[in-house]
Amino acid sequence: MRSTTIARAFPIVCVGGSAGGLDAYVRLLSQLPADMGVAIVIVNHVRQMATLLHEILPKHTAMPVMLIADGMPIRIDCVFIIPERADLHVRNGRFRLAAISKPRGWPDVITVFLRSLARNWKGPLVAVIVSGLDGDGAAALRGVKAVGGIAIAQDPISAKQPDMPISAIGTGFVDFILTPEKIGQTIAALAHEKSALRTKQLRAAKSA
Repeated sequence: MRSTTIARAFPIVCVGGSAGGLDAYVRLLSQLPADMGVAIVIVNHVRQMATLLHEILPKHTAMPVMLIADGMPIRIDCVFIIPERADLHVRNGRFRLAAISKPRGWPDVITVFLRSLARNWKGPLVAVIVSGLDGDGAAALRGVKAVGGIAIAQDPISAKQPDMPISAIGTGFVDFILTPEKIGQTIAALAHEKSALRTKQLRAAKSA
């Protein structure tokens, strides 16, 4: 039982963005190896128009890119995309979709998902806030840090729309402020560290 629990506790990286986010997603994903042992979840503000990220981003990563459906299991070495007009949650190792809770005004889908992760995900957690308007995601960073997660913001100078990164940085809970390329490199380095630790844990569990 111990080894099963450890094996399932892989890292999730939530990348939240909005206006100008596509540029950041492409630059970030280009730095990620396809076998990191990490699940990448892109939470982009799309309220009415259907998202096309699951069609665009496969050109920029060797990992499979999938549009999230309700009940879909969370797997490593995949990029998952939130659909339009939905809040995203995680329960029992699966994605759960709900009707968007804030259909008017600035969306808070990133905040909703990060809070769900902080409550329900037992593995390592990385929150990344990239280009976008308003400040979605910032309100959830305290909770991410409270469960031992890592928070990263795009350097506002490198963002097409700096509002979201600036809001995140203003919370005081951001660990790294980086360009998208450096964010990707940092995620890869963190994944390598977690993989080495997980291997030691699994060996310890088998010998116990």
